[in-house]
Amino acid sequence: MDLGQALDLGREAFYMAMITSAPILVIGLVVGLVISVFQSVTQLQEQTLTFVPKIAAMVVAASFFIPWIARRMLDYTQTLFAAGP
Repeated sequence: MDLGQALDLGREAFYMAMITSAPILVIGLVVGLVISVFQSVTQLQEQTLTFVPKIAAMVVAASFFIPWIARRMLDYTQTLFAAGP
């Protein structure tokens, strides 16, 4: 394996990590934004109000997206092993 192949492999792995984590992170971002707006409007500054709904939404999103993430990672792994040395 030369330097170019190693860089391509690293780039593809980084891209796969971004693509598979994006849906869960976006849902956490949206829920956090909605809760922040709600806290600003009501002037309710409870710390647990920020974290508990965000964690719950991300767990639900993770359980929903796990089959898709697993399929993407399996396809990537098969492609990686098929390329071989």
